[in-house]
Amino acid sequence: MAVTKILARNARLDQAIQYVLNGDKTDHQILTAHQNCDPGREYRQMMDTKRDVGKLDGRQCYHIIQSFKPGEVTPELALEIAKEFAAEYLADYEVVIGTHVDKGHIHSHLVFNSVNAQTGEKYHVTTQEYYRQIRAISDRLCREHGLSVIMEGQPSQTVSYIEWLRQSRDQPTFRSMLEEDLRTAIEDANDLGHFFMLIEHMGWEISHGNRLGFRLRGQERFMYPGRKNPLFAEDGICTAILGNLEEIEAGRRSAVIPRPRYQPYKKHPKYTGLMALYVHYLYVLGKIEKRQYPPRMTPQMKKDVMHSEHYREQFAFLRENGIATQEDIAAFQVRAEETLASLTKQRTILNVKKKKRQKLYTALTDATALAQAKAFYEEGLSGMEAEFFRYMEAASILEQCGIPPDRLMAEKAELYEQLAQINRDIRAARKQLGLCREIQSQQSQMERAIERIEFRERENHIGHRER
Repeated sequence: MAVTKILARNARLDQAIQYVLNGDKTDHQILTAHQNCDPGREYRQMMDTKRDVGKLDGRQCYHIIQSFKPGEVTPELALEIAKEFAAEYLADYEVVIGTHVDKGHIHSHLVFNSVNAQTGEKYHVTTQEYYRQIRAISDRLCREHGLSVIMEGQPSQTVSYIEWLRQSRDQPTFRSMLEEDLRTAIEDANDLGHFFMLIEHMGWEISHGNRLGFRLRGQERFMYPGRKNPLFAEDGICTAILGNLEEIEAGRRSAVIPRPRYQPYKKHPKYTGLMALYVHYLYVLGKIEKRQYPPRMTPQMKKDVMHSEHYREQFAFLRENGIATQEDIAAFQVRAEETLASLTKQRTILNVKKKKRQKLYTALTDATALAQAKAFYEEGLSGMEAEFFRYMEAASILEQCGIPPDRLMAEKAELYEQLAQINRDIRAARKQLGLCREIQSQQSQMERAIERIEFRERENHIGHRER
């Protein structure tokens, strides 16, 4: 089994060659090979090739890495596979090959000139070509030498070495682990705050923002599964918690079901002030879109036609809140700012409460998330020492606090739910404030645009009558 990746290099070519041929990594350069260039003269020959065709700038070389499953391949076989790969895929390129044995896994490095020695053209690779040629050739050579391959077919994404290593040991990848834990937490959660607590107790850290992010402790980056699967976005999780997980996964139900607020029938009102202005402007934009006016428009009007949905949203906001005058919107803005300040203060209080309890909450999370690691350690499995000591420290903290774990867990779930709700309310209040500011800034612009269009319409009408 081999993981392959290709890297483009703009830095010094001689440094890349030195790294590949490093004697400390290649058993005193025994595990090295050259193609279309001579040992000791690799750099000079590659630069001569560039100089002959006048392509000394830009991309200097490309670097292919083949990483093999630990214990499955010998250094000599890894070098042989790399040489066969270079002979097939890089036949006309100057290539330096080195198999490194300084890590826990054997891996080969192939650095080749960015300029083809025969055609003088620069090398270029696309994502499709990577899977169709580089990955396919590497997998075929592995099969021919009796090695396993990572997966059949042409996957849509590359696999990191850590994820591949977990796959090779029949362990789940970080992403699959996360998705499985998310599904489990969704099935067990009573509400969103309880869901967050369960996920923390499974060992995941949570990033709250426009998208929910998750990462295992020790990982550098957060993963955002809601980007690809709406089930794992905050709205999707809330919907699924209500008992619709099976229907969502089967495709019979959308992860996010917008339900318009029920509005009893009312006689159509006579709009005045700002609402009348918006009704008029939306009517004008609709006529422009249907080309009933001459097509010549200002750039701003063209932009407004394309974003007419945003004006409809602003009008709906005015109608729902009964805002008709500048005084109304100014008063609403003051109330919204007061609400936002109050919500922010409440969130600060909850965060302070959370901070005071953070040591206990972290201990509760560790005790739950590391219980399995403790069991492995007690069974004699190596590599679990740090997790075992962390578990014991967490258990000691919980024992000393004197609060029953069930009560502490209920308190934590309630606090997390309150924080989640306040964060939603703050986002809604900020959106309302943004709409207020937009409406106030756009009023004069809309009035001028309507005046220009109606003036042009009157002129066209008069000209038509005269003809």
